Amino acid sequence: MANTDSWGSRVGLILAMAGNAVGLGNFLRFPVQAIQNGGGAFIIPYLVCFLLMGIPLLWVEWSMGRFGGRKGNHSTPFILHEMDPKRAMWKYIGVFGIFTNLAVAAYYCYLESWTLSYIWHSIAGSFNGQTADQVAGFFSNYVDINTTTTGIPFEPIVFWLICLALNTWILAQGLSGGVEKVAKIGMPLLIIFGIFLAVKAVTLTAGENGAINDGTVGLNFLWTPDYSSIWSAKVWLAAAGQIFFTLSVGMGSIHCYASYVKKKDDIALNAMSAGWMNEFVEVVLGASIIIPISIGYLGIDRVVELTQSGGLGLGFKTLPYLFTQWGPTLALIAGVCWFGLLFFAGITSSLAMGTPVMGFLKDEFGWKHKPAAWFFGLLILILGLPTVIWFPSVFDEYDYWAGTVSLVVFALVEIILFAWVFGMDKGWKEITTGADIKVPTIFRLIIKFVTPLFLGFVFIMSLPGIWDKITDTSAPWQVHASRVLLLVLFLTICWFVRVAYLKRKAAYKTTHR
Repeated sequence: MANTDSWGSRVGLILAMAGNAVGLGNFLRFPVQAIQNGGGAFIIPYLVCFLLMGIPLLWVEWSMGRFGGRKGNHSTPFILHEMDPKRAMWKYIGVFGIFTNLAVAAYYCYLESWTLSYIWHSIAGSFNGQTADQVAGFFSNYVDINTTTTGIPFEPIVFWLICLALNTWILAQGLSGGVEKVAKIGMPLLIIFGIFLAVKAVTLTAGENGAINDGTVGLNFLWTPDYSSIWSAKVWLAAAGQIFFTLSVGMGSIHCYASYVKKKDDIALNAMSAGWMNEFVEVVLGASIIIPISIGYLGIDRVVELTQSGGLGLGFKTLPYLFTQWGPTLALIAGVCWFGLLFFAGITSSLAMGTPVMGFLKDEFGWKHKPAAWFFGLLILILGLPTVIWFPSVFDEYDYWAGTVSLVVFALVEIILFAWVFGMDKGWKEITTGADIKVPTIFRLIIKFVTPLFLGFVFIMSLPGIWDKITDTSAPWQVHASRVLLLVLFLTICWFVRVAYLKRKAAYKTTHR
């Protein structure tokens, strides 16, 4: 069966691409990274990395996707293979674009399901009247499958299954009928919710409902630069890592979305629009909610201490309690807005993770759309259950190998393929064909030289951490089992790619006798 999916509109495509990029990390990870890496000075390496690595990778992945799509390929193994058909290795490197989406979706859907649960609890008023320690302990009780906060047995599994079923059902409706519709609804609501909370945060005044600082104190603290940090390699590595997290580059989902773009349609402006929309959400909204509210009530020292445990602690353990200081009605509204925007940020990203797998099954094995979607859901059910049962050890392991290491490896290899093997002449033509903006010629050199060097630096700097992970003998058995599972998943996808390639060869010989 031919893969005939398509986008319904340009606006829908841009919103879906932006939704793919805008995720939970925009609101939970970015503010914490900024605080830990020099405050306002962090934005300098962050924007440099966005311009020298983020934008080039967006253009490269959009270009590769559209190029592969017009050849009938909608997944990275054969998109990469199409760019250099003489070498067999590229299709196996393209396996990263399927593997990463499956492995990340396996834990991301669980994380996403927390937001559904917390929306429910915000409406039910579960946090009203609780102390800060009780609200923080509420999260620990929730992720413990042997404890229930609602009376529902195995509560986290129930909400996770609801979230997974919702994702799968939307994917089964197709690009324009499912993913695009959710993006058109979810992204505007996310921005509206975010603006409401940001305005409330920055207008917070000391003495208001127990606040000890104005909301602007948090903003000043977040953006007051420690310029000495600019010279730290650690800060640059953190900035580069945040760009990977925030733009969803190196995953394969952008390739897949772009493969449904018509060959003469613009990709240069579309990629820029999606990228800058993500930056607005992250830098303007993401930085204006969690830190100003937290510092307003808890003070700078306490918030700095809390950021050591990452954004999840502030987002799920601290903010629900602080919202209750505004009174029951406003606490309900703020809770629904906060966890609602996190849910929309999450689901627009997790939907993007399903499309490369479905594209592969439809292209290579003739699957129809709905069976491909439900098969993806089944795979996530199998791969994701360990992250729910053995949280956080398996969850963190998936996140490290699939959500961090794989992104850097795949991005480094794809930029080399695009700029040096496929060739910058053809690559530049692919980027600029149909462009609604004039792409600055300097980016031709940046894509060929600067971006690969940047990515090489990030990869080399990550090697000590990878080695420490591999040689850590104190890890529990669940961690080792999850590594084996991920390896088996990668090799299994390689086998299916091999089978698909042989099918293509056999079909070619049959038609060219």
